[in-house]
Amino acid sequence: MYSLGKWLENCYNGPSKGGRSSDFYQGERAYPRPQLQRSHWICLNGSWKFTFDDDGKYTQPSDISEWTHTIQVPFAPESVKSGIGDTGFHPNCWYECELDLNGEWGMKHSTDSHSLNAVSKIENLKSKRVLLHFGAVDYRARVWVNGQLMADHEGGHTPFSIDITPVLNENGLQRLTVWAEDDPQDLAKPRGKQDWQLEAHSIWYPRTSGIWQTVWAEVVPSTYIDRIRWTPHFERWEIGFEAFVSGEKRDGIQVKVKLSVGCILLVNDTYEVIHGEIHRRIALSDPGIDDYRNELLWSPEKPTLIDAEVQLWSDGELVDEVKSYTAMRTVGIQRDRFMLNGRPYYLRLVLDQGYWPDTLMTAPSDEALRRDVELTKAMGFNGVRKHQKIEDPRFLYWADVLGLMVWEEMPSAYRFTPKAVERLTKEWTEVIERDASHPCVVVWVPFNESWGVPDLTATEAHRHLVQALYHLTKTLDPTRPVVGNDGWESAATDILAIHDYDNKPTRLAKRYGPEVNLAELFDRQRPGGRVLTLDGYPHQGQPIMLTEFGGIAYAGRDDRKAWGYIRIEDVSELQIRYTALLNVVNKVELFSGFCYTQLTDTFQEANGLLYADRTPKFPIEAIADATLGRGEDEEEDAMLAAVKAAWAQKNVFPGAIEAGRSPADSVQPIPNCGGNYSS
Repeated sequence: MYSLGKWLENCYNGPSKGGRSSDFYQGERAYPRPQLQRSHWICLNGSWKFTFDDDGKYTQPSDISEWTHTIQVPFAPESVKSGIGDTGFHPNCWYECELDLNGEWGMKHSTDSHSLNAVSKIENLKSKRVLLHFGAVDYRARVWVNGQLMADHEGGHTPFSIDITPVLNENGLQRLTVWAEDDPQDLAKPRGKQDWQLEAHSIWYPRTSGIWQTVWAEVVPSTYIDRIRWTPHFERWEIGFEAFVSGEKRDGIQVKVKLSVGCILLVNDTYEVIHGEIHRRIALSDPGIDDYRNELLWSPEKPTLIDAEVQLWSDGELVDEVKSYTAMRTVGIQRDRFMLNGRPYYLRLVLDQGYWPDTLMTAPSDEALRRDVELTKAMGFNGVRKHQKIEDPRFLYWADVLGLMVWEEMPSAYRFTPKAVERLTKEWTEVIERDASHPCVVVWVPFNESWGVPDLTATEAHRHLVQALYHLTKTLDPTRPVVGNDGWESAATDILAIHDYDNKPTRLAKRYGPEVNLAELFDRQRPGGRVLTLDGYPHQGQPIMLTEFGGIAYAGRDDRKAWGYIRIEDVSELQIRYTALLNVVNKVELFSGFCYTQLTDTFQEANGLLYADRTPKFPIEAIADATLGRGEDEEEDAMLAAVKAAWAQKNVFPGAIEAGRSPADSVQPIPNCGGNYSS
């Protein structure tokens, strides 16, 4: 990890100078937008006034006669951590808090107001702007500032920002009101794993309504850097740089870019800004020798980051300055292999739902996001498939810093309608814009298992939508592979992704082994009961990956409600079965990688390698050995027989394998270590 990573790590591990008493993001410790950071900002997470509006009788803040609850933002009202924990159907809810622009640095420890840095007192804002940012509000949001409607945003997984300067009160105290609409039974909106039934069932989970990512404000100059985007070009040893300037128009604007790794300066360039934006390719000094090039490359094994300082100048005056980072990293497809930095790279992924028991889709803390990355790597995986969720940018930051590849997947709608198509396309475009600069993101996945396009085999319009989003994604970002429809019924894809929950390693070895007949596999085998490729879209030599398999459920001896693809009653059997499966999958030469289901238990789904509290179910070293194909499975049948015999005889377990905890045990600390539905 080079200087930016260290600088940020020290910043985040230092004492908090700001932030509410909420134990979520604490001021400077977790900047919500890691790739465009400024000095003067405030986290608005913490206590807000809150009320449900089930009948939709309120249309503006002045209609609200009573605030019935206090909520801890950014936790959704369905979550325990929000202080409400109401999982019923509530299509409308309202929030309100106060922002004090005259306060000292940090936020006052009260339930009523937040405050910005003293240098940003209201009298000092005449030549500046105040921006209000929402990380994500599910599903539609309207925002009022001092009673004035300032924004209307649709899309539950993407950020939006508001320039609230025109409506600021001169006394410094600003009232922020938010209305969130989230119809719990609307299947034509991207919702991912959020259940439409009152109680979570099968592979769907409790809903997340309203604000669920960080709310924050920052002070910017009247002309400021609005967005930046980095695109590495490994073959030319260049980094693409785009910057977009907003606010007051000025003449003679320049952008200065400084790139460095540690104390080594790579670039110090200046560019003229024309029409509010620049698009440049920054050439790095190319050593030409692989050994030297490798020092600058990003990979899971060596996640080198390049520090970036970007300044905005006008007529010799420094106007704005932000910190960022990028990396030299390229991904792609060559014949039947996935390529990382010009070399074949085998993907060992785990399916990551991104839920926590008490906080749902919102992580309980920034440290929890970091620990998920650390645990995933400690278990031998080099990546995750973030399943049906657009994760908090802080997770992507830690994946960048610590070295974990991410497949980013769009949360599905479950109906095919013109409105669903419109919503999906708009939000997916915003997702790509938000995350394209993260080196950890290596694959885009717009659809999973034909969800939202259920008639792919028979309906041309459904096929056209998959193809359209595949090509749209390649247009917006031509540098990454795209999996059009992960699992089966492929119509347009760079990787043929197969979901197969057969729990017999011998059958998997036969189905995908050296004697495999690809034509028969694609046309007749039908893992999951579906064809792998649609008529007219045959396999054309793309890499083949097993992107869902396993799903072995163990929740504890007494939990009979747990869901999984195969249920076992002893954690020792989990270790045996996982080891056997991974030994086979690692040896299948047909595969360019795999994704095991799944990282953690998630509500009624008990098929995680970790319990929901992130405790490993069996020793993490044994998990890593199996993930890497180093486990022993020669005596699998005999060992399984011993486990079952021991279970039958007074629940005495074989001592050869160290078991995890049972539900009656105390929670152990996480080790200190670096139909045909599927999960």
